Amino acid sequence: MTLLAHDRYCDEISHQVGRLGDVIASGADLSATVPTCPDWTLEDLVRHVGRALRWTELIVRTRAQEDVPIDRAPGAAGPGTQGDAAALEAWLAESGATVVRALREAGPDGRAWSWSGNHTAGFWARRMTHELVVHGADAALAAGRPFEAVAADVAADAIDEWLEIVQFVQRVLPDGPAKGLRAPGRSIHLHATDTSADLNAEWFVELPEDGVTWRRGHEKATVALRGPLTDVLLAFYRRLPPDAPGLQVLGDRELLDLWLEKAAFG
Repeated sequence: MTLLAHDRYCDEISHQVGRLGDVIASGADLSATVPTCPDWTLEDLVRHVGRALRWTELIVRTRAQEDVPIDRAPGAAGPGTQGDAAALEAWLAESGATVVRALREAGPDGRAWSWSGNHTAGFWARRMTHELVVHGADAALAAGRPFEAVAADVAADAIDEWLEIVQFVQRVLPDGPAKGLRAPGRSIHLHATDTSADLNAEWFVELPEDGVTWRRGHEKATVALRGPLTDVLLAFYRRLPPDAPGLQVLGDRELLDLWLEKAAFG
């Protein structure tokens, strides 16, 4: 697995913040329920993203040695008035600019506490990139807007990171939801159909008793999920149904459903 360049992540954070800002500026109903996060309105979602960016900025800028309460992050509370789209968009844009500035200054190897054990600014650049990609899709769904395809290198890396997170959760939370991701002798193949061969946008995932394993490549599996890379990513993150137009499930659908049910952050 090869990470993207640190500056590439920083650039993508700026791009994805802009895309989310465009949703706000489009006149979308900020009180609309987010279908993929039904406990949130669109405004709740944007505030969640902005707080995460502000918290990350504080951790990276101060070279934090331990966890920091999110309410200590300057500006984390967001606009004081609900439903003010202009204020919300401006706050989100500032949140993105401040975290990118901190990440660029720190560099990929700069010290920064994280929950993953990888205590570097590079971890946060990657994590915030994919946080924004997935929640950008959530926002588009809530606003009834199309979600543009994610750059292939970013989308492929997002799948890599999600698989790594599930592996991590299985190790540190052995009784958590991912505990049920055991299916010895069975496997999942993800196959992007719209990328060049040099990207190798295929994944082979196994679910043995001792925890999830995976590798890039084309191998015959118990079930395969095929389609455009962005759609495969969103389906694997439960943002699209696996039978959405353009996607194809071949083989044991129940195994794919098991993954979608049990794969979680914690």
